[in-house]
Amino acid sequence: MYSLSQVTELVLDNCLCVNGEIEGLNDTFKELEFLSMANVELSSLAQLPSLNKLRKLELSDNIISGGLEVLAEKCPNLTYLNLSGNKIKDLSTVEALQNLKNLKSLDLFNCEITNLEDYRESIFELLQQITYLDGFDQEDNEAPDSEEEDDEDGDEDDGDEEEDEAGPPEGYEEEEEDDDEEEDEDEAGSELGEGEEEVGLSYLMKEEIQDEEDDDDYVEEGEEEEEEEEEGLRGEKRKRDAEDDGEEEDD
Repeated sequence: MYSLSQVTELVLDNCLCVNGEIEGLNDTFKELEFLSMANVELSSLAQLPSLNKLRKLELSDNIISGGLEVLAEKCPNLTYLNLSGNKIKDLSTVEALQNLKNLKSLDLFNCEITNLEDYRESIFELLQQITYLDGFDQEDNEAPDSEEEDDEDGDEDDGDEEEDEAGPPEGYEEEEEDDDEEEDEDEAGSELGEGEEEVGLSYLMKEEIQDEEDDDDYVEEGEEEEEEEEEGLRGEKRKRDAEDDGEEEDD
């Protein structure tokens, strides 16, 4: 079971804030890296606990109007801060963020300060450490979110894999030659098998023809024997007839 000291992300949006703090949010969350407290009617950051590992802080749609210097003390490693929809009106309020040396992205959407003339130029000049203001850099290039950054990393990895797949892997030609040899052997084997089959059929046909010839010879021999027997019988009959005629003449 996880303890509060192991939690790295905490979302408290729409929770009720009492006297500038949310019950239960304290220094116990030592490993917290992402904290969101949007729309909790937060007016002051004075009760914010010390969160040295916090990198992203969402405070949109609250009623914060000042006291931002607390962030450098309580969350010195912030890289992203969202203060959109709060009551921030002038540059002096934002000036306190200069002490957040790692801050790269700041959002002030729907704050009155955005109505100032040369708002963007003034903020970039005041907070030179930031790269993105309200989601865009000084050249109006949109800031990638964390998911897009992950996707880009994944795409780069996929590109490396595709490059690896595009080139023939080691031993590819040898495997292809082996496949060709196996195909040749299979073809030769199939041809040999067909040849053996033909030889077998021819042999059987020859055997059948030979058997038929042997049967014909046997039949012919049998007929000759019968004819000889019949001729013998005829000869004996003629002999008996001749003897009978001789006896009659003697009488």
